[in-house]
Amino acid sequence: MAKEETQAKTVREYRTEELAEAAGIPVRTLRFYRERKLLPPPRREGRIAWYDDHHLARLRTIAALLERGHTLGGIAELTAAFENGRDVGQLGELLGMGSSEETRVRLTPEALADYFEGEVTPENLAASLDLGYLAVDGDEIVHVSRRLLDVSSALVREGVPLAAVLETGRRVREHADAMALLFTGLISDHLSPDALTRLRPLAKSVVEAELTMAMDRLLASTAPPSGQTPSS
Repeated sequence: MAKEETQAKTVREYRTEELAEAAGIPVRTLRFYRERKLLPPPRREGRIAWYDDHHLARLRTIAALLERGHTLGGIAELTAAFENGRDVGQLGELLGMGSSEETRVRLTPEALADYFEGEVTPENLAASLDLGYLAVDGDEIVHVSRRLLDVSSALVREGVPLAAVLETGRRVREHADAMALLFTGLISDHLSPDALTRLRPLAKSVVEAELTMAMDRLLASTAPPSGQTPSS
């Protein structure tokens, strides 16, 4: 027990002046942020307010978002959306995820803003939380899938609005759920239930092949006839 106590992480606390100095801001700015509810309430001990490293991380996040062009009003809305968002424990429950092949990604709010420059709005954040793409874990954000994060940020960099990407993701999930149900039914009808995990890669191969051929058919149908240019 003594060993566990010595290994326990010591929580550092700061008085108001100490926190402001650590964050590199005036005390009046710290008090202003607290009044705007950009910071969670401090621990009170009599008339002394005690802050901790979570408050310091929040102040650094606010500074980083301000540098990226966000307004204090926008940051307040984002903060409220984060604090009302699903936590990591609810993420797996929402998506029905047990042991998933997807790799989760931990991000700071400013790192998320860098992934989707100018597109991290309260509306898009709320949609991402609702879809289960994002969850909140203390001062960090967790994205459910490295692959989805990379694809969606690549689309946004190409000029596709994040709101459109998220709506498409919602529609893709409906089709993906239907395909998963088809394959599950096929295996359950003809094989034992334990074959589902073993044959799961086959389902992925079928979906990838069919999507590839569907894209080929679509591109062929929109291509100009042989010998003609798109403008002719």
